[in-house]
Amino acid sequence: MKDTYFELTVTPSAHFDLFLDRLQTLFPDAIETTDRSLIVRSEEDVAPLVEGMKSFAQVLSERLGEKITVETKVEEKENVDWIAQYREAIRPVEVGEFYVYPSWESPKEGKRNIMIDPALAFGSGHHETTASCLKAIGKVVREGDTLLDVGCGSGILGIAAAMLGARVDACDTDPLAVENARKNFSLNDRRFERIWEGSAPSADREYDVVVANIVADVLRMIASDLKKRTKRGGLLILSGILDTKEAEIDEVFGEMELLETIAENEWRTKIYRKQG
Repeated sequence: MKDTYFELTVTPSAHFDLFLDRLQTLFPDAIETTDRSLIVRSEEDVAPLVEGMKSFAQVLSERLGEKITVETKVEEKENVDWIAQYREAIRPVEVGEFYVYPSWESPKEGKRNIMIDPALAFGSGHHETTASCLKAIGKVVREGDTLLDVGCGSGILGIAAAMLGARVDACDTDPLAVENARKNFSLNDRRFERIWEGSAPSADREYDVVVANIVADVLRMIASDLKKRTKRGGLLILSGILDTKEAEIDEVFGEMELLETIAENEWRTKIYRKQG
């Protein structure tokens, strides 16, 4: 353990949840949240995270048509064994037939065990959106289905689908997420058919199931692409939707048949069928 570590504080002017989602994708360990700020601690240089947050603010400003800024502050502090403390706080989570656990814990007999090490990537099954997506996948994915995971993050959803016998493609606009998904697929002795840096438009076919656990504003922006990649009669699983944004999603995807809404606190996951 090094004698010092870096503490980065990120304070966005708006869209706190979007910045949290992006930072969770860029940074592999614990993120502390306050009312206005996000705090990460790392023994490694945090300059790439600073640049990542500034770039993300610029992209959001362009996509959402509003001025969004982000303040960053970096401090070097005396080190403590906060990694060990974090590991003590992370426990396995059971979601339906799936059991998600870190590498320092043991798998559970009788479950579909998914090893996702929080030291590798975002998406460990603890967040409501990930857990409800796992529930949805457990309900609808069948042996031999083709599935596209848009915004794959850690790859946990694709891994779960592969365990159920699906043939999985995955993509993410963040190259770090793509790399982490590759590692986690390998860690769980699963394979994807194709994975790429980018989004749904780069897919070369339609799928039985398309899943996108992102955020509502982005889901609205890429709605047309998600629909195009879903086969007629196929299923579309959408998550990352706050209850305050649910009506907007229902409107954008209104021509599809809503089969189920899974509610986890203030978060919503929706399962649609594309009309045949």
